[in-house]
Amino acid sequence: MGIKYNKRKIFNDPVYGFITVPYPIVFDIIEHPFFQRLRRIKQLGLTHLVYPGALHTRFHHTLGAMHLMQLAIEELRAKGYEITEAEAKGVTLAILMHDIGHGPFSHALEHSIVSGVTHEDISALFMERLNTEFNGKLDTAIAIFNDKYPKRFLHQLVSSQLDMDRLDYLKRDSFFTGVSEGIVGSDRIIKMLHVIDDELAVESKGIYSIEKFIVARRIMYWQVYLHKTVLSAENLLIRILKRAKELAESGEELFATPAFNVFLKGKITRASFERDPEILEQFAELDDFDVLTSVKVWKHHSDFVLSKLSNFLVDRKLLKIKMFDEAVSELYLIELRTKLAADWNISIEEAAYFIFTDTIANSAYSLKQDRINILFKNGEVKDLTEAADTLSLSILSKAVEKHFLCLPAHLTSQL
Repeated sequence: MGIKYNKRKIFNDPVYGFITVPYPIVFDIIEHPFFQRLRRIKQLGLTHLVYPGALHTRFHHTLGAMHLMQLAIEELRAKGYEITEAEAKGVTLAILMHDIGHGPFSHALEHSIVSGVTHEDISALFMERLNTEFNGKLDTAIAIFNDKYPKRFLHQLVSSQLDMDRLDYLKRDSFFTGVSEGIVGSDRIIKMLHVIDDELAVESKGIYSIEKFIVARRIMYWQVYLHKTVLSAENLLIRILKRAKELAESGEELFATPAFNVFLKGKITRASFERDPEILEQFAELDDFDVLTSVKVWKHHSDFVLSKLSNFLVDRKLLKIKMFDEAVSELYLIELRTKLAADWNISIEEAAYFIFTDTIANSAYSLKQDRINILFKNGEVKDLTEAADTLSLSILSKAVEKHFLCLPAHLTSQL
């Protein structure tokens, strides 16, 4: 009894107040080095270059999502839906570990120094490794996470269009960025939850909170997650890592921490993780500090491209970014790169590191994923797009696509 009490720790969270660790195994996972690494990984990557307060970590977020999961379990049990203690523990662990596979600047990392492996893949690998270490205590959590558990609504609490992950990150990211449009009524939404035919549903009287949640998500994507300056910074880091990896693979001497060096010099794929257990151990050593320390040193590297890109990021002299409704023509890109190559006495191929284009898209509500069910008093269940009466959510479900062009500031006069 004394051990269990000792592990029932309390965290003081700036968003929700006190968060209690509900099970000893949850405390054990939080204490594990794999999980403690999340303290050293920012939730929003380089977003602090636009919103200075956005310095919260993935550790913060996972604890917040775990807290909301406790509220959801309590609410559903109060309404008579059966969630056994083993299932409650499993779904709590699943949400706690849902982001454990994120690397530093996760999306930039996934596009540059690893190939064909996502943070979800790595999360699953970490869970399997931890399950072995804890003698199968994570079996239920893994089944729920992978959507292989008989009660499917438990998976929806972890991963769906109305999961505890989204409810926390919108509220938390809004809090730390100061973008008040992202605030969502998570407490009210959770109070409205039901389970119908093994799927989550929301009482009809909570529909306005759901509508606000959808709109908040759309606003947060364009105003925070896909903010044009954030896009510029993240794409700059992608080019830095790409150039560094290119140099490292060619035998160029390059400063990097030991773990980071493994990913710079080797071609790391999903198969690499599965074949060599040591790769996962090396990944567990990676965090924001490995990348940022290396980039700071690379400012002084002899390679012009790596040095210039690194200086831009460290000193926040970001590439200018322009948004377009249509794709930028290849002919225009060549014209701009030719001009830069002449200005800086570099090759056209090197100029492509500083002038590039890409596409972004976002839809606040997807009709292809698990839909948000609205439960009416007569027992009828409708999809959110059919039930909403204040917004045309069918419009919000359509993906908005934008094209962008990044280039050095002195070339903006060419546009």
